Amino acid sequence: MAEQVATNITFHEGTVSAEERLANMGQKGATLWFTGLSGSGKSTIAVAVEQVLLNRGNHAYRLDGDNIRMGLNKNLGFSPEDRTENIRRIGEVSKLFADAGVISIASFISPYAEDRDAVRALHAENDVPYFECYIDCSLEAAEERDPKGLYKKARAGEIKGFTGIDAPYEEPTDAALHLKTHEDDLQTCVAKVIEFIDAQNLNA
Repeated sequence: MAEQVATNITFHEGTVSAEERLANMGQKGATLWFTGLSGSGKSTIAVAVEQVLLNRGNHAYRLDGDNIRMGLNKNLGFSPEDRTENIRRIGEVSKLFADAGVISIASFISPYAEDRDAVRALHAENDVPYFECYIDCSLEAAEERDPKGLYKKARAGEIKGFTGIDAPYEEPTDAALHLKTHEDDLQTCVAKVIEFIDAQNLNA
């Protein structure tokens, strides 16, 4: 991960305690980190989960890979180094959301285990709950869906370094939640995520 460049800076502590935030928000914040192949269903599940949480009164916000690359990370490409920086930045953002008491739903391919572990460590260092959710889908099923036509382009050589084709995806080995979207439908997957969230006792 990135090294600290500026040295003449000081972290400013606030006066608002975690207990005060909990009382004010009515819930603890946390990061749900959805990782998986392109086309696995990460964004679709994240959209549905965010809606369910908001409908029942939870504070939640969805951070989507493509959306973030259109703004905060618009200067990053898909080299291994840029992929790592992409995840480092959004790891920091999701941690800030969760620290503020929001359930942050981060939906990113995040293909490298080392990068995901760094995000997990960042949350742990700041005592912020973090749950990795593996949105598992076979490559065959993802290619068949191919909602953006990216696999077709990658197979044709029009896209280089595409995860699952000519760039690696390192599967999680210790995910807190493992969904298999080539076996379960959207409703079932969303229900499993909500059940998992409820089991974490985030509500005040």
